[in-house]
Amino acid sequence: MLELAWPWVFLLLPLPWLLRLLLPPADSGEAALKVSFLDELESLAGRRARPRLPGWRRQAPFSLLWLLLLLAAARPQWLGEPLPLPSSGRDLLLAVDVSGSMDYRDMQWQGELVSRLTLVQRLLGEFIEGRTGDRLGLILFGSQAYLQTPLTFDRHSVRSWLDEAVVGIAGKNTAIGDAIGLAVKRLRQRPADSRVLILITDGANTGGEVAPLTAARLAAGERMRIYTIGIGADADQAGAMGLYGLNPGLDLDEPLLRELAEVSGGEYFRARSQDELRRIAATLDRLEPAAQAPTTVYQVRPLYAWPLAAAMLLSLLLVAHELWPQVPLRLRRRRP
Repeated sequence: MLELAWPWVFLLLPLPWLLRLLLPPADSGEAALKVSFLDELESLAGRRARPRLPGWRRQAPFSLLWLLLLLAAARPQWLGEPLPLPSSGRDLLLAVDVSGSMDYRDMQWQGELVSRLTLVQRLLGEFIEGRTGDRLGLILFGSQAYLQTPLTFDRHSVRSWLDEAVVGIAGKNTAIGDAIGLAVKRLRQRPADSRVLILITDGANTGGEVAPLTAARLAAGERMRIYTIGIGADADQAGAMGLYGLNPGLDLDEPLLRELAEVSGGEYFRARSQDELRRIAATLDRLEPAAQAPTTVYQVRPLYAWPLAAAMLLSLLLVAHELWPQVPLRLRRRRP
């Protein structure tokens, strides 16, 4: 289906004629002599005499040029077949810790030693791709919490932003309470039965302005479930003192994460492998989807380039038409 995105542009259609009527004619300031044998003079000067056209025929090319420019400015576009979006689903916000400790390489992925953030990116990437029909959003938090991606059906975009996250981008500390508070702010306008926050961290709350339990109680008051995931290898998995001379799981505040989940009606998971993430997916599948208004989108193909190209071509033809009769005279003047 063909439509114009900005049809109101055609209100400018009479603008050139209005300007011609309202503005005074241009005065070149040069003397002019009117003669009845202009064609003979042009012939003697080496110019081809032009046929005298009626006024409307002389103005037709310029009128067509103006019409093509208006058509291009109105943004014609072709609407493809309607694509219905899912009419039900969940509103899931993923809050991922990107503090300095997430760079510790104490996790295993297919026999390879990787950092904690890398494991989160790979495991959550698979989880995100499987959430067809859900709205997903991404929060990154360290010393502060930032909304990286608002709620959207575009799972590929959310995964792309997650893959581009780097350690330390939000500061070196861990503001768990601020991340929960930001999630409450973003989810409170969504259907109550669909508000879900998945919070992933490897440490304790060491920064921020909001206490984690205070934020969790606020989330519970807004009927928002919080699923917390503690990430980091156990001491017996990465050596007694860990890869960096520290116990990898020492800083993880599991009692706090468990309490945050219990206060809001969620669940706490310990992430050491893909099994824990599968448990989360299974739990989310048991949530009842919240009904939403059906939405239909159309694939839009812009067509403004066609009338714009036609206007440029017509402009070149008009310029050539004006200059062509003068070419023979100029060539003769250049000869010695």
